[in-house]
Amino acid sequence: MMDVRWGNYVWKGPRPVASSEIEQLEAQWGVELPGEYKRLIAGHQGMTPEPCVFKVGRGANVFSVLLTVTRDAERASYSIQDSYNRIRSHAPSGLYPFGKTPGGEYLCFDYRGSVNQPRIALVTVEMAVHPVANSFQELLDGLHDD
Repeated sequence: MMDVRWGNYVWKGPRPVASSEIEQLEAQWGVELPGEYKRLIAGHQGMTPEPCVFKVGRGANVFSVLLTVTRDAERASYSIQDSYNRIRSHAPSGLYPFGKTPGGEYLCFDYRGSVNQPRIALVTVEMAVHPVANSFQELLDGLHDD
């Protein structure tokens, strides 16, 4: 397991997320987000992980950015809520995006099997769903260099 470092991506520096913003997101979606995600997003929204490669099926993909909870009209394509609105009517219910790949695919919390401990899934641009990890922590622990 490698230590994950977070670098600037959406903005020139970190933009902390207020706990009230996270609570509002949870209320909108009707879920409780994993604690490790809430701790991470509080200080790293819109940032890119290093290492960033994760396994999916027999291949690999790249976790390019942690979507933003804070709204920024100039960076709407990185907004967690705008991303959710984009996939909501096409992907199965119970999937909530938190990350994006360079190809425009979404890393999502998958609450379809458990309301308490979501798995992690990749939703492709064709809206196909592929399992990635059993938890958010397992995803982070599995990140590696290419």
